[in-house]
Amino acid sequence: MNFDKEYWDKNYSDPHSMDGIGNAKDHVKYLKSFFDLELIDVSSIVDLGFGYGHLFQSMMKTFIPYKAMGIEPSQYAFNKATKRKLKPVDSTKLELFNESVMDWVKRKDSKKLRFDLAICTSVLQYLSKEEIIALVSCLSKRVKYLYLTVPTDIELDRQIDELEFNDTYAKRRSAKFYRKILSEHFTNISSKIWESKFYFNEKTTLFTDLLYRS
Repeated sequence: MNFDKEYWDKNYSDPHSMDGIGNAKDHVKYLKSFFDLELIDVSSIVDLGFGYGHLFQSMMKTFIPYKAMGIEPSQYAFNKATKRKLKPVDSTKLELFNESVMDWVKRKDSKKLRFDLAICTSVLQYLSKEEIIALVSCLSKRVKYLYLTVPTDIELDRQIDELEFNDTYAKRRSAKFYRKILSEHFTNISSKIWESKFYFNEKTTLFTDLLYRS
């Protein structure tokens, strides 16, 4: 998919009513409180598929990372997002790339591509199974924590019934499908929040509520 203007006009005709845009500050408030409660420092962020940039901008404004990277495959969305003031302070080293998440995966690994937190919202439903497996495996080595949202087949049905919104571009998959792939490399530690198994296990995790690890 090239996610051209037609995609954005169809799926985001009223962007401020969409999850991650109109309620971007609520997402960030939840995530910041969660990490603050456990005294976890987040000083570097990568957003894979930042779209119009609302959530990415709010994340950076709240966490004030020393470095941040944004990946967005759509030229149309990229142009809109880069008109926003994404950089929170002059000291933040911000890099933005108009490329696909798979282009990012194929980059030669380096410390430059390692981050405390990755944001990946409403992206996986557009990838093939093979691409998801490659992305999740790569992410586990490049990020400590992953903030992930992806609609399952049931949620896509609800969007049609309750919101009269049918995303014809999205691939329909079960929660079991996503959990199986994610659990190979990540531990679910809260709603939308995953911890890399490459960096942590039950004995080395910085989080104290072991009861809720799955």
